[in-house]
Amino acid sequence: MNAMLETPELPAVFDGVKLAAVAAVLYVIVRCLNLKSPTAPPDLIYQDTALSRFLLKSCPLLTKEYIPPMIWGKSGHIQTALYGKMGRVRSPHPYGLRKYLTMSDGATATFDLFEPLAEHCIREDVTMVICPGIANHSEKQYIRTFVDYAQKNGYRCAVLNHLGALPNIELTSPRMFTYGCTWEFGAMVNYIKKTFPQTQLVVVGFSLGGNIVCKYLGETQANQERVLCCVSVCQGYSALRAQETFMQWDQCRRFYNFLMADNMKKIILSHRQVLFGDSVKQLQTLVDSDLSRLYTATSLMQIDDTIMRKFHGYSSLKEYYEKESCLHYLPRIYVPLMLVNAADDPLVHDSLLSIPRALSEKRENVMFVLPLHGGHLGFFEGAVLFPEPLTWMDKLVVQYTNAICQWERNKSQCSDTEQAASGQE
Repeated sequence: MNAMLETPELPAVFDGVKLAAVAAVLYVIVRCLNLKSPTAPPDLIYQDTALSRFLLKSCPLLTKEYIPPMIWGKSGHIQTALYGKMGRVRSPHPYGLRKYLTMSDGATATFDLFEPLAEHCIREDVTMVICPGIANHSEKQYIRTFVDYAQKNGYRCAVLNHLGALPNIELTSPRMFTYGCTWEFGAMVNYIKKTFPQTQLVVVGFSLGGNIVCKYLGETQANQERVLCCVSVCQGYSALRAQETFMQWDQCRRFYNFLMADNMKKIILSHRQVLFGDSVKQLQTLVDSDLSRLYTATSLMQIDDTIMRKFHGYSSLKEYYEKESCLHYLPRIYVPLMLVNAADDPLVHDSLLSIPRALSEKRENVMFVLPLHGGHLGFFEGAVLFPEPLTWMDKLVVQYTNAICQWERNKSQCSDTEQAASGQE
């Protein structure tokens, strides 16, 4: 009798379980999508100078809220995944000419040259020299989107294709791009300076490309001649310090490490004949045992130790990371330098951000920009679900370089006025 009386209460129990399950799912969604995270202007670290005050006035994006798509844009993982798989939405197809440069070791460097589509804001000849991220090139969607936007703002663009990254370009020597080799980028810059003697340069690097361009500028003072400014986006600054964080499961970095290592293996193996073949044995630094170890590698560090460091004769992985990182070259850069990272970038551990933060606190030419969201090279914008074709990153880089160009023009005009006044006296 008692059992019969208790039976009607069972559906209520089931409803409670369903409600608890729904609440648990919603909690996981809110946590994973980081929906409770606020939107805010980027955190800025800089010295109070006339230039920094001009930049804050001329670049509204530096002081304005960055608002990512509401549903998923606050998740650094989703931003990074969309960048990695999709690149950009409705990406344009800018037309450029591919240039080939023969290096001293027989390697063939390539870059794509894109002419401006409008007059520049200061009516001057300005060229952006661009270094993409790891294993990237001018045909990647995020590069195409940025180049098209820069062209429409009056910039000529030269985009380096990392050695070995283009699937339809064969290697002509047993060497690929590495983490910090500046040879190909330097050859491209020298070509631009020689071909366009009146042009001024804006140096831009994305991710690994940020390391390369900063290292290039700091290698010698001559590399900074005719350079207006430099922008680095989402780099990690020190491979030696980053390698430990890349083996941790925090923020799924170990998983990202595996995915990037797998992609690198595919690129290296696509050039297997040149890198390991019998026809160039006398030039090779790699042996068959390296190929065996490559097949079993599951991290970038293993690939760097087995393959990449040997292209330049480094005796150890530690030496390779120390010499190839831009960390020790950053203080030697004297042109205006903007370093951009995202606080939720799953690839760049928070401890690495102390490097640009400390640098910007000491150097007047450096500004560190750190938005809360954006992931790794994501920085998508949009209202609710669908992102816009242009990202916050694209607009910020162009806005910053426009402001630097205007600053240099104002300085030049003031100098001309002072010289004219002194001549009259």
